[in-house]
Amino acid sequence: MLVLQAWYGLSDPELERQATDRISFRRFLGYLESISDSTTVWLFRERLAETGRDRLLWAELQRQLDEKGLQVKKGVAQDASFTTSDPGHARADKPRGDEAQTRRSRDGAWTKKGGKSFFGYKLHMKMDLNHGLIRCLEATAANVHDGRVNLSRPGEAVYRDKGYQGVEPRGWDASMRRGARGRPHCIWGRLRNRRISRKRCPGERPFAVIKRVFGSGYVLVTSVPRVRVKLVFACLCFYLLRRCGL
Repeated sequence: MLVLQAWYGLSDPELERQATDRISFRRFLGYLESISDSTTVWLFRERLAETGRDRLLWAELQRQLDEKGLQVKKGVAQDASFTTSDPGHARADKPRGDEAQTRRSRDGAWTKKGGKSFFGYKLHMKMDLNHGLIRCLEATAANVHDGRVNLSRPGEAVYRDKGYQGVEPRGWDASMRRGARGRPHCIWGRLRNRRISRKRCPGERPFAVIKRVFGSGYVLVTSVPRVRVKLVFACLCFYLLRRCGL
């Protein structure tokens, strides 16, 4: 039911109604004699968040991928993207600051990028460049810098954008570089950034699918563990969509 909820972007009450009424949902669920109500769904998802069992689900998924021969072979691309949330009484575009606090979201935070303010959380993701599969993810508050979340493993070639400059990965560093003030990149530095950009650009696709297809770019939950559970099932839906091309 949580997979169906993530795939169609349904609320808990709407998930209960659709699972009871739609024959395609009943078929996906194996024609159960009884359908869990919205409260049971919420409590189950809350238990996953409180106990961290969603990490066990993700680890089992990765184990099955490795068992089928889909290991990382050509390197990975790490990136991060905002997952916005309801800021409560403040406008969604209100600038960040001490006065821009909210009571509605427990862990959400304000941040600013490109002159625009965002409130909510951030999805950090590592994608396998060979198969186009998400291999690792983490959820944080929106104001956590990308470089503070290191998802790399020893022996991996990690392709990253300029936001990760100066942050050493556990594997081979393939991060783009920024030019210093008054000292722009030489031709070799620009060519290096261009090659890395071409390698890491497929890592943007999972964010686009999760946000536009599954509508998970905006969440109503109020804490980082709850956001992570939501994003785990959104990423699982991406796997189901991606398996058609494997």
